[in-house]
Amino acid sequence: MNAWSAANLFFAGLLAGEELVVCYGLRPVLSRFDAALQIPVRQALIRRLRILVPILLVAALLSGIAARATAAGLAALLAFLAVTLAGTVPINKAALAWNASLPPAEWRDAVRRWGRLDVIRCWLALAAFALFLAATGS
Repeated sequence: MNAWSAANLFFAGLLAGEELVVCYGLRPVLSRFDAALQIPVRQALIRRLRILVPILLVAALLSGIAARATAAGLAALLAFLAVTLAGTVPINKAALAWNASLPPAEWRDAVRRWGRLDVIRCWLALAAFALFLAATGS
């Protein structure tokens, strides 16, 4: 395995792990709380993850291209990017403007939609990592 392949596995693995924790660890717990607690926590997570996730994604994509990684893994990352830009980013932008004391009437619907999109993103990131990992054995 060359350095680019190792970097690709490293960054794709970190992205998959981050997505798994958010999707199946944080999100279910957070959804149990009312707006007064849930909205500020969501906003704090958005502010942090909107920096971390793009770094991991770009690093996984670029190292994958440099390593000539499997096209299926790269396609999964590109699909992850598409779902993110078209789906979760607009919801996140709106959520940053929510007032926890007076949330918009549709805030729970937006959170549920975000959750459905996040499941897709999580499994795309996991698939990319698994495909890159499987390709190292061939």
